[in-house]
Amino acid sequence: MVLALALYACFQLGSWAFHQLIGLLVNILIAFFLALAIEPAVGRMAARGMRRGLATFLVFFVVLAAGVGFVVLLGSMLAGQIVDMVEDFPQYLDSLINWINHTFHTELSRVEVQDSLLRSDWLRKYVQNSASGVLDVSATVLGGLFKLLTIFLFSFYFAADGPRLRRALCSVLPPAKQAEVLRAWEIAVDKTGGYLYSRGLMALISGVAHYVLLQFLAVPYAPALAVWVGLVSQFLPTIGTYLAGALPMLIAFRENPWYALWVLVFVVVYQQFENYVLQPKLTAKTVDIHPAVAFGSVVAGTALLGAVGALIAIPAVATLQAFLGAYVKRYDVTEDPRVHGHRRHGEAVLARVQRALRAKREQDARKPPSGGA
Repeated sequence: MVLALALYACFQLGSWAFHQLIGLLVNILIAFFLALAIEPAVGRMAARGMRRGLATFLVFFVVLAAGVGFVVLLGSMLAGQIVDMVEDFPQYLDSLINWINHTFHTELSRVEVQDSLLRSDWLRKYVQNSASGVLDVSATVLGGLFKLLTIFLFSFYFAADGPRLRRALCSVLPPAKQAEVLRAWEIAVDKTGGYLYSRGLMALISGVAHYVLLQFLAVPYAPALAVWVGLVSQFLPTIGTYLAGALPMLIAFRENPWYALWVLVFVVVYQQFENYVLQPKLTAKTVDIHPAVAFGSVVAGTALLGAVGALIAIPAVATLQAFLGAYVKRYDVTEDPRVHGHRRHGEAVLARVQRALRAKREQDARKPPSGGA
């Protein structure tokens, strides 16, 4: 009984510690996959004589500079759009009030609507709640920055001290297990790096294609919108293209409603081209998994870890598939036509004749015997 109680207490303590550290464990998992993604670039630079720490720093500096540039460019675009919408709001409100008066035969005015909105109880409550929620928003932002810093620090250590980490891990394993661990590590690096690099190339192609369309339609902020569509459509699998196309459609709608329709048509057509032509060719050698498996892995990763799971699900499943494929024994497939999804015409005719004869015999057997006088 004492042993059972001790084991139960240890289980409860471990469960409590796991739930307390789940955030840190998720951050470490993200950092590990990020380190795997930059490992090929760091390895090439280290092979040319550069220290791994300096190589890792340079790679992170390039990634951070690109991210900051994208955020600044997108933020300036959104700020400009918000200012324009605020300036044009009275015109929108006048057109809406005129439509309501003409349709429902009312006599509303913009001054009355503005006064009713400013004196409404829900607006006062909304302002009060927003003022009280400023501290919560600040805490959320600071928490997000701290998580980001944690991820970058762990990722830097994983990438810079990769060989030392592998030696430490192999030192506690027998030689046979060491080979398997190193093979799994190599497969994970290839699949994760290949996934991100192929996605980056497809993001570049998608951004250029959408930039040409937006520039042709004279939509404002075409470069920033193209970068937005390229990144969101590739790093949010399956539904990212349609979510990324919403912002260009909104800005194009302000210029001309028909432009928004053209953007929607282009997004749908490009998605089909990417799924059936571009993506199979670019990911055949890096992330060779079936689209249904990729979609299922994204759904499962989202259910387990949210947005983080959606990002790392495909390279994780591709790594597991490649690792298990090295240990699964395969045989030559038979030449039976049914394996290829069809049957020979002669066999189909023979099968129909046999079914007809069998049905005729069963029908004759059910007939009552004819009796003589």
